[in-house]
Amino acid sequence: QVQLVESGGGFVQAGGSLRLSCAASKTTFSINDMGWYRQAPGKQREFVAYIRGGSNTNYADSVKGRFTISRDTAKSTLFLQMNSLKPEDTAVYYCNAYPPFPRSWGQGTQVTVSS
Repeated sequence: QVQLVESGGGFVQAGGSLRLSCAASKTTFSINDMGWYRQAPGKQREFVAYIRGGSNTNYADSVKGRFTISRDTAKSTLFLQMNSLKPEDTAVYYCNAYPPFPRSWGQGTQVTVSS
């Protein structure tokens, strides 16, 4: 069973930065590609970014050029560096495998960007 714990969210002013972390099991990181997802109130959960292997990445058009996904395999941790944040980035952010395991969503971490 996959367990994922997100952290690093908070309140930030537009234009600011946040760095999210996702702790997972060593097994999860060793055998799966990983991704970040987000869900705003009243909206469907959406894809944000993924990393295949150690370096191949892909981003949603809405965050391209502003967000960077990375992983530390030794620490079984996934990161999302978010720069130039916009109010529309406000959402609960989740990590999961890519493609995601439907039954493995964690609590997420809240990101709130004020204007």
